[in-house]
Amino acid sequence: MKSIAALQAAVTATPSEREPSDAELDAIETESPLILADVALLDAQIMTIDRTPTELDQQRIRRARRRVLAARRDLANRAATLAVPGGAA
Repeated sequence: MKSIAALQAAVTATPSEREPSDAELDAIETESPLILADVALLDAQIMTIDRTPTELDQQRIRRARRRVLAARRDLANRAATLAVPGGAA
């Protein structure tokens, strides 16, 4: 009978591999405004899935879309600023 104990060590992650790295946490923190805006847009859209959207629903969806676009713009501008040597003053 073969033992699989030796294979388990290769399959099981070490404790240091279970936690996100500092770089991953920084990336999540940087993208969190976009993530939250996307969640708000999804919430607004989900509320109208099974019914005809009212004027208030349409306003809520438009506002959420504008927040997503603004968050994407800010994230892209931040990435562009970091990519330029010396940055923008």
